[in-house]
Order: sequence, then structure tokens, then C-alpha cells
Amino acid sequence: MEINFKGKNAVVTGAGKGIGRDVAKRLAALGAHVVAISRTQADLDSLKTEVPSIETVAVDLADWAAARTAVAAIPNVDMLVNNAGTNRLDKFLDVKEEDLDLVMDINFKAVFNVAQVVSRQMVDRKSGGAIVNVSSAASYRGLLDHAVYCASKAAVDKLTNVMALELGQYKIRVNSVNPTVALTELGKIAWSDPVKADPMLARIPMGRFLEVSDIVDAIVYLLGDGASMVTGINLPVDGGLATS
Repeated sequence: MEINFKGKNAVVTGAGKGIGRDVAKRLAALGAHVVAISRTQADLDSLKTEVPSIETVAVDLADWAAARTAVAAIPNVDMLVNNAGTNRLDKFLDVKEEDLDLVMDINFKAVFNVAQVVSRQMVDRKSGGAIVNVSSAASYRGLLDHAVYCASKAAVDKLTNVMALELGQYKIRVNSVNPTVALTELGKIAWSDPVKADPMLARIPMGRFLEVSDIVDAIVYLLGDGASMVTGINLPVDGGLATS
């Protein structure tokens, strides 16, 4: 199935590193005009050097008002990938309020905020559109030291379901992808210890952690016309973890 996004405008959050960076590059390669959002200007500058056609916006998505202003200034969005995320590892009994606030601000509130602005534009333009929220297998599998992260991603899943329910009448499709461990920079921090990683690998029938390309492929599919009647799903990209 050939996918072509020529003439489409895409916004990717958390595009400076990891999954988001590869999503932005793939969408540009498929013909989309891409606006990449990240907090870190240096990451955006290096992305721009790699793919000059990509536009960049530096903003801290934890700042509700600044994020709304920045996203509202991006016109005619057809596709949104809400990818920005963070984590703070700690035992449930030791989680600090500031870590709870930070993870929920980025992983859930920023998804809500950016999607609300973009969806409103899509509704007003009567253009339809496609939104993919990057969730996690941690939304349905409890992980040690991930109390806040798991909760934030479960919230993303339910938000995705409700958005799909309410926005379908406007021809806006909303889905999430729910990957297991991918060895991005963030993933390596959480899963570099074999004592922790090996039991997780043992629960994955396919026997490996994800390549970033596995996640990008799923996102591209959900954005494309081949998924024109796919909305409201939380798609596991987990090598069978959900069945184990």
C-alpha cells in the first residue's frame, strides 16, 4: 500500500529526539509539510539541518498558555502526532508532587491542550483530519517504578477514545499507538539494566524490544487513507505483550 501525504500539513510534538524526530522525517519524506515542535532549540536546529523543508517551533508544552499560542499560529493542520513525553522513575510510595505534576503536564495535559487547539481548527475549517496520540503499553501493563507514567498513558488512552467519539461527526479520526519498550534515549534510561530488561523481554512473544521504525510505521498507517475507517483504537505495538 503506497502512502503519500503530498499537500498535507502535519504537526509533530516532541520532534527533537527519538520517536518524534523519526516521525517528522518520515512524514516529510512522504510529501507532507511538517511543523516540528520541541522544547529544545538545538534539537530543532539539527533536525532542520537534516531536513530543511521541516518548519520548527520551540515551545515548552508544559506551559499551557504558551503551547496554545504556538499551536494556534500553525495554519491548516491536517495531521497531528502528539508524541511529546517524559518520565520520572520512582516507587509509588516515594513519588514527589513535582514529578507527578511534570509527567502529567507533558504526557497528558499537553496532549489534551494541543489536540484541543488543532481539533478546533479542523472543525472550523470543516476539513476533517487525523490525530495520533503516542501512548504506551504501560497504559495496560503495570510496571515497577512507573506509577505516574502508567497513569498518564492510561489517561491518554481514554482521552483518545472520547475524542474519537465526539470528533467523528467532523470527519476527524483519533487513535493512539501503544508501544512497548523502544530503545530511544528515554527507553535506555528506563531499561538499560538487564536485571529489569530481561523479565520484560521474556513477556514479549516476539522476543525483542521495538525499533523506532516499528512505531513510526504504525503511526503513518493510522494517519493515512488506508485507515480511513479506523478511529478510537488504542493500537498495541508490543510484539504480543498484550496477549501474554
